[in-house]
Amino acid sequence: MNLFFDTFRTPLGDFSVAVDEAGAVVATAFGARDALGGRAGVCHLMDDKSRVAAAREQVLAYFAGKRTDFDLVLAPQGTPFQQRVWAALRQIPFGETRSYGALAAQLGNPSASRAIGRANATNPICLIVPCHRVIGADGSLTGFAFGEAIKRRLLEHERVPAFCAA
Repeated sequence: MNLFFDTFRTPLGDFSVAVDEAGAVVATAFGARDALGGRAGVCHLMDDKSRVAAAREQVLAYFAGKRTDFDLVLAPQGTPFQQRVWAALRQIPFGETRSYGALAAQLGNPSASRAIGRANATNPICLIVPCHRVIGADGSLTGFAFGEAIKRRLLEHERVPAFCAA
């Protein structure tokens, strides 16, 4: 599969986006091209800033405080369960968090916290599908593919009270 990508600077460092031939976002990553790695599946990545322009503009607007959600076409590759979890993640509003247990209950299976965590960990479209908004039941930062520091900074950017400096 041919994918087109671009890497650009954000306040948290490089950010990469890969889109398919129709322009749907397939994968994102904090870091350069190599960070997309297995997040996009087996593919051939070609540098193409013009095909990624809409995603780049929305991500930069998010970091500039001018956007709180994304209206991009997405095409994440995953199981039906993962797709349900990722769709639920998109329903968590900017500036709010959910625990893994709350997300499991929302999806009708309150005992599936660990399965929710695994699906969250395999989200190929970080930031746009806001897996960073899922935290531990005790309010702790848990699992984020790009590290706890970036997750914390994203929650600070979204002014989540528990993660903002006093």
